Amino acid sequence: SFLDTQYSFRLAKLKLMLRSSMMGIVYRKCLCLSLSERSRFSEGEIQTFMSVDVDRTVNICNNLHDAWSFPLQIGLALYLLYTQVNYAFLSGLAITIILIPVNKWISTRIATATQKMMKQKDERISCAGELLAHIRTVKMYSWDKLFTQRLNKRRELEVKHLATRKYLDAWCVYFWATTPTLFSLFTFSIFAIMGHSLDAATVFTCVALFNTLISPLNSLPWVINGMIDSVISSRRLHNYLSTPEHCSSELTISSDIVKDDFNRNTETIYDPTTVIIRNLCCSWSSTSTVEPQIILRDISLQLQKGLFIAIVGEVGSGKSSLLNSIIGEMSVISGSINSCGSIAYVPQVPWILSGSLRDNILLGKGFDTRRYEEVIQACTLDVDISTMIGGDMSHIGEKGLNLSGGQRARLALARALYHDSDVYLFDDILSAVDSEVASWILEKAIMGPQMKRKTQLLSTHNLQAIYAADMIVVMANGFVKWFGTLDSFLATPYSKISNPDSSSAVSATSSQKNKGPSTSEFNTKDVLDNGSVVDQEEQRDQTEAEGRKEGKVEIIVYKKYATLAGWSMVFLIFVSAFLMQASRNGNDLWLTYWVDSSSGTNNTRFYLTILAGFGIINSFFTLGRAFSFAYGGLCAAIQIHADLLGSLIGAPVSFFDQNPSGRILNRLSSDLYTVDDSLPFILNIFVANFFGLLGTLVVLCYSQVTFLLILVPLWLIYSKVQFYYRSTSREVRRLDSVARSPIYSSFTETLDGSSTIRAFQKEGFFLERFIQQLTLYQNTSYSELTASLWLSLRLQLLAGLIILFIAVISVVGFHSNSPVKFGTPGLVGLALSYAAPVVSLLNSFLTTFTETEKEMISVERVVEYVGIPQEELQGSESPDRSWPTEGKIEFEHVTLRYKADLPPALNEISFHIESGMQRLE
Repeated sequence: SFLDTQYSFRLAKLKLMLRSSMMGIVYRKCLCLSLSERSRFSEGEIQTFMSVDVDRTVNICNNLHDAWSFPLQIGLALYLLYTQVNYAFLSGLAITIILIPVNKWISTRIATATQKMMKQKDERISCAGELLAHIRTVKMYSWDKLFTQRLNKRRELEVKHLATRKYLDAWCVYFWATTPTLFSLFTFSIFAIMGHSLDAATVFTCVALFNTLISPLNSLPWVINGMIDSVISSRRLHNYLSTPEHCSSELTISSDIVKDDFNRNTETIYDPTTVIIRNLCCSWSSTSTVEPQIILRDISLQLQKGLFIAIVGEVGSGKSSLLNSIIGEMSVISGSINSCGSIAYVPQVPWILSGSLRDNILLGKGFDTRRYEEVIQACTLDVDISTMIGGDMSHIGEKGLNLSGGQRARLALARALYHDSDVYLFDDILSAVDSEVASWILEKAIMGPQMKRKTQLLSTHNLQAIYAADMIVVMANGFVKWFGTLDSFLATPYSKISNPDSSSAVSATSSQKNKGPSTSEFNTKDVLDNGSVVDQEEQRDQTEAEGRKEGKVEIIVYKKYATLAGWSMVFLIFVSAFLMQASRNGNDLWLTYWVDSSSGTNNTRFYLTILAGFGIINSFFTLGRAFSFAYGGLCAAIQIHADLLGSLIGAPVSFFDQNPSGRILNRLSSDLYTVDDSLPFILNIFVANFFGLLGTLVVLCYSQVTFLLILVPLWLIYSKVQFYYRSTSREVRRLDSVARSPIYSSFTETLDGSSTIRAFQKEGFFLERFIQQLTLYQNTSYSELTASLWLSLRLQLLAGLIILFIAVISVVGFHSNSPVKFGTPGLVGLALSYAAPVVSLLNSFLTTFTETEKEMISVERVVEYVGIPQEELQGSESPDRSWPTEGKIEFEHVTLRYKADLPPALNEISFHIESGMQRLE
């Protein structure tokens, strides 16, 4: 017992270490993959790498040891069987050998189905991620049904392969359960036909050896399946991890190259903090060099330190791609890019962390009060902060859900300015704010005192920015059409790209340089006109901490799962399991009766016929139990996904504001995978263990009446042990689920902002943050492991005491003249053979019961989201089929609020807009 517990502890600890290492490696790879390389994988695929493939790969630790230990156990048991029944055991062994190619075929089919299922799972999670990322757009356009159909279509394909896997698993269960019965039937039949008489010593020694063979013989297919799953997942991970990383060689700090290039031009003074691009051709695809896929073509630029460079061109001309190529996010087909100095990057869609406003600006950098205040004022965030209840420590929800578009853009700009980099890349950041705010940002931030001797590249359509630039790059169709100074630009046809009035634009810029807008004037317009400052009540921390329930899983959760599977199917499962166990116990009792019978060998055919009848009945009900479980599990999986998706689609937008997408994806990926696969699997084993333990206790009480003497104290000890274990493991599993959600949220967040993280060279900071979250997850998993082994050791010692008690009572009763009968030799042998597996039965029963309860937590978590409040759709009138016939808008005494507990944002609003009218507010 002690050695077995130590083995399990060391092995599980190794698995935990491997899991944490692999999760860290997957996350690190996510940080190091450029956008062009990452385009080969969907977000759902990468999430699956973390949530499923890592666990399956780590399980190879168990399977490798089982692969050599099971054959050894089988060999020893077969040798001992030979010593008891000579060559008669070969008949039972033949059944097992015949099943080997069958099991191999099943394993291969399961592997194929698993691979296809995982592919569809990746696509479903990817589609779900898109839905969560754009839930506002989906609801505004009433695309609910469209996205529901898209997800359901992928789910149907996933369930199709899941069903194949489950029905093949059912055959594995069937062979696993019937093999020992068939083994004993054929062995004893041949032994009796060979003319040997059956005695208690021979029969029950063989029965004990048959029980020893059950686990290794029938676990081999599972071991093979597990190894195949591990190989499939490891290949998937290898494909991901072998992808080329963000290549710093294309962004080298190469002073020699820069010197040589600048020395060719005597008018240029050498300064290393510069970007040089030579004959560059880039693509977003890293695997194809087909000409139409090339985005940037033959780009050559020399960008000197301290210049403000505006990049102009039509939409789709390659402005954003040029900036991305500088930070190494595109695949370089030919040419080179060399940059010197640190880079700050502000993407067109600002990347906002879930955290405080200050955390978003600092991004892991030390706090400098003076610079921080200067940056805040330059980006006009001081007004916004003054209206927030928590100031700059106010929590900003996922993707900046508490901020307006203008606030998000200015926050991303503030982050770049605070980091005091050498090269600044701004991707059309002025388009997110109005002209007043853009003028202020241009003067105080982009051209402010913090930006002296800084190289700045701004892709823009803003005229003031263009006329304030030192140099201008004109792009079209991926080419640099022109590059030069402002004066030269004004003399070219490209200056009319936006049809500006150049004199007024220059005048406006000049005026702006001489006198910026007053703070009060700007603030008023920013608040009233731009609407970039959200109401105080809105600024409250909307993101809720993930809750976890305490105590036992409520009975309503079990009822819900039974309802999803179908009550008729639940009844069929229990009846089949009961009759399966009853027929198996009847088989053993009939052997006892045969051994103790004083009849001659003339009745051998009669005994064999009854024995065969028990075997056929057992086989039939085993098959029914296996397939009814598979079907019921599939019904539950299909229905619970439909309920969850329908509930999420119908939830109000506030729900998605309060719950990060990583938390919701955790339900749709990890929790749903548990409901699909892990829960039916462990529940099947639990039901078998329950009836197996019940049958064992009944047989023990029948064969040894004295066993009733220790049954009550045994049950009291067992109840005490299981109470401590269940209470602990249940809460640890809930903590484990809660600790897992931040990992998914952080992963999703990093995938969205990976280019920004790399541009700021903050990979180390985010990797450290992820490791802290992973450490918490590991702590809960380690606690769960030690609690499980604590239980296992005590149950093994308890079962050892049971065997000792039965053996001592039998020996004492046989040699004493006690009037109490301790049973016939056959019954004593039966009791001892049944007492031996009590160790594993007690352990397996409580372990699977607790595991079932822990797996039910996933159902509890999914059901929690199934029961979330739905959007209130007021009104029952159905519009005419021809509606709408005109674009007329009418508001009659409309009152709107953001949340039920907030004051109205619009109060008693009434207005009419006739068809064809245009309103500018």
